[in-house]
Amino acid sequence: MKKKVLLFGDIGIDDTIALIYARLHKEIEIVGLIADYGNVSRKDAVSNIYYVMKLFDFPEGIPVILGAEIPLTGEQPTYYPEIHGEHGLGPIIPNEDHEIKIENFLEIVRIIEKYKDDELIIVNIGRLTSLATMFILYNQLMQHVKEFYIMGGAFWVPGNVTTVAEANFHGDPFAANIVLTYAKNVTIIPLNATQKAIVTPGMVDYIDSFGKTKILKPLMEYYTKFYQERDPSLLGSPVHDALTLMATIYPEMFIYEYYPVTVIEKLDGPARGQSIAETRPFENVNNGEKKHRIAFDIHYDMFFHHFITIMTGHDGQ
Repeated sequence: MKKKVLLFGDIGIDDTIALIYARLHKEIEIVGLIADYGNVSRKDAVSNIYYVMKLFDFPEGIPVILGAEIPLTGEQPTYYPEIHGEHGLGPIIPNEDHEIKIENFLEIVRIIEKYKDDELIIVNIGRLTSLATMFILYNQLMQHVKEFYIMGGAFWVPGNVTTVAEANFHGDPFAANIVLTYAKNVTIIPLNATQKAIVTPGMVDYIDSFGKTKILKPLMEYYTKFYQERDPSLLGSPVHDALTLMATIYPEMFIYEYYPVTVIEKLDGPARGQSIAETRPFENVNNGEKKHRIAFDIHYDMFFHHFITIMTGHDGQ
């Protein structure tokens, strides 16, 4: 049975790679897409979703839902054109030929009600504002979601926004804590794992030669240029969001540990958005705290195999 995935994302380059991966994978069925601010504005995220869906001939009828425009902190978001490009697709500027949507956030309720008996999975690869809002408004309904996979956090490794904080948790730490408090069956895919999911230029050229991924090469060339300018020792660029989606299919690819997690909500100062795992054994015995599954490492050979086979269409399915 296909995994039914409701995907929340701030559609920049790595989110787009995840969308392409989902479209090519025969075991993943995207049942809805929520466009959020984050890497880019919500408006640009919507445009990017429609562009990718049209380019890769996604099935008709997949709802595109307008998510959050600003975080629960009330701040104006910071976007990252130096990483993802002016519009979020590197050098590509998509056509604005999609239908203008009215606000349709409550469409999420209909999707959860429709698929909850089919073991719906929510994957959040951007800021967590929209997902947190669903828990604020519909906490009981959200308990019908089977699993949550969240790209976020950095545990005892450098962050990518500050020394200790990863972008999704840093962008809205209040939302991150709401989700981690109320969601059940949470898997966190932090920078510990995602920074090791490196796609090299050689991999990109090989995938591109099969012609199934269309815009993958210009996206990854743009993305890799940024990463290698920042760290010349890198052999390529990490695909954070595709790895998070892969976790729904290939749990054996990850090395997990289980801890309660909190996120620092203090908005000023260097600790903002830091993810903290409670690792003290005596604090984790019968104290009632919810433990989350955290991916601290990956088996790179398995990542390499699964990524290459799906993106080239040679998955044998």
